[in-house]
Amino acid sequence: MATTSFDHPLLPNVHNEEYPNSAHQVSNDSWFQVGIVLSTGINSAFALGYAGLIMVPLGWVGGVVGLILSSAISLYASTLIAKLHEYGGRRHIRYRDLAGFMYGQTAYSLVWASQFANLFLINTGYVILGGQALKAFYVLFRDDHQMKLPHFIAVAGFACVLFAIAIPHLSALRIWLGFSTFFSLVYICIVIALSLKDGLEAPPRDYSIPGTKNTKIWATIGAAANLVFAYNTGMLPELQATVRKPVVNNMIKALNFQFTLGVIPMHAVTYIGYWAYGSSASSYLLNNVSGPIWLKGMANIAAFLQAIITLHIFASPTYEFLDTKYGVTGSALACKNLAFRIIVRGGYIAITAFLSALLPFLGDFMNLAGAISTFPLTFILPNHMYIVAKRRKLSFLKKSWHWLNIIFFSCIAAAAFVAALRFIRVDSKTYHVFADL
Repeated sequence: MATTSFDHPLLPNVHNEEYPNSAHQVSNDSWFQVGIVLSTGINSAFALGYAGLIMVPLGWVGGVVGLILSSAISLYASTLIAKLHEYGGRRHIRYRDLAGFMYGQTAYSLVWASQFANLFLINTGYVILGGQALKAFYVLFRDDHQMKLPHFIAVAGFACVLFAIAIPHLSALRIWLGFSTFFSLVYICIVIALSLKDGLEAPPRDYSIPGTKNTKIWATIGAAANLVFAYNTGMLPELQATVRKPVVNNMIKALNFQFTLGVIPMHAVTYIGYWAYGSSASSYLLNNVSGPIWLKGMANIAAFLQAIITLHIFASPTYEFLDTKYGVTGSALACKNLAFRIIVRGGYIAITAFLSALLPFLGDFMNLAGAISTFPLTFILPNHMYIVAKRRKLSFLKKSWHWLNIIFFSCIAAAAFVAALRFIRVDSKTYHVFADL
């Protein structure tokens, strides 16, 4: 590695020729660990909602085909962005760094704003999810309405603050990824087992798509946003920054793991949940299943704990930005570093939890996150970046293919954005702020 250094006018100061300065670890993790991180997002407790949020609006054919196609297209788009990680002879450890390097300062700012909004909305969803799981656990034993959803969201937020203080950066998760995988398997296996039992004992289900012609159209558009949300993070360069060399080959291995073995649990619980409950499948399958209280309680606690770990993954780019900007160095246990995490990360999650309690419309946040950020970051930008990077090597046919992707997903993103706003407007009329859903 060369020892010369330079400053890029659009990016943070560079401490070597390979990548910009970062307060977090770079090139420290195996491809398998990164693959587990990617699979953790797919198999989060959000997966317990896809039967209701994807299959119910799309039906068997549309839901199954949509999930499979979305998986294939997401793998393709993620591979494109992974191959650009070393574009221009250096590593781009942040999505905004790559955008700034290729397009300029305006793109750097726009991508950072879009990514921050995307991750903030995702984190909001995880706090709501954690609160819902805690509430579902509580009502199994005491359905006295003394504790409301906003109270459980506050508890979930506090737990996320404690975890954010304890885990300084993404690479430090390590053993917690094992716990996350265990928690995922606990609630997914319990839901699958109880759904199979309910499905075998229940009369024939109704699989027709509910609603009027108008509401079916809006629901289909919303489901399209959820299809994108199910597989993608909007932070692939940040995850690739943690992988060891060779970074491109190892990241592609991680992606192949994510989209083969990693997606199996999510597909299984989605299809079995829809088979068992049909059009009555909810956005949280543990509200549908019947069975021993202790077993459902275990699944809800596992979903709560897994949501805390997964939120930390999606909050990591924000934490890295703040730690790097304010020069956090030295031991993670140093008093000044602990105080910084308590104040800064605690403040960030406190704001997230407050907004989560204010408007706890989980499905709407998934739609909105998919529309305004996940579509552009996952499908639109990677295709255009690939055209820019390979413009002299791409045939007319290949360029046309990438432009077709850009135009198609831009239209889908615009439609999904309008649909998400409509859902939020409708739910805002149906539910008051700090609603106990």
